[in-house]
Amino acid sequence: MPEQSNDYRVVVFGAAGVGKSSLVLRFVKGTFRETYIPTIEDTYRQVISCDKSICTLQITDTTGSHQFPAMQRLSISRGHAFILVYSVTSRQSMEDLHPIFEQICHIKGDIQQIPIMLVGNKSDETQRELDASEGQALASKWKCAFMETSAKMNYNVQELFQELLNLEQRRAISLQVDGKKAKQQKKKDKLQGKCSVM
Repeated sequence: MPEQSNDYRVVVFGAAGVGKSSLVLRFVKGTFRETYIPTIEDTYRQVISCDKSICTLQITDTTGSHQFPAMQRLSISRGHAFILVYSVTSRQSMEDLHPIFEQICHIKGDIQQIPIMLVGNKSDETQRELDASEGQALASKWKCAFMETSAKMNYNVQELFQELLNLEQRRAISLQVDGKKAKQQKKKDKLQGKCSVM
């Protein structure tokens, strides 16, 4: 299937088991699974409206293993925005994000215009190894946004994706949608310059 030029591609990176797939599935399908199933790479699509036209929000859920460096490089080169996920229960999972962030910088060059969100997932867990202040400190160092989430409790999941899209300076994108209005409007009718999940 040929790539649509108006796709908006979000790539989710992080170590194995931090909850990348859980965050994506919670956002796209509203579901959560307790069992851990390793991902090689999955892509999910949602129709959104942006810059007064319809485009596709394409979310790539990457592998947590380091076995596929070529896939990782390709995902970075094609991505428009990035979510870097660690688990608040694992200090190592935060450390594992450093080479990924460095590779994004290397491939993308100037990342000032690129939306990047550092995410501390599993915030519902009591056995923490990382405090929120440590995530905030790393985000400040990397000059990116930061948020803690819980895919299990559906905490800050919708907000994560909305905030990521709010960081996009090159297009007007939003997940907010007025359902009745959106269904009544014809495609040729002008949308208000925001992107909405349809």
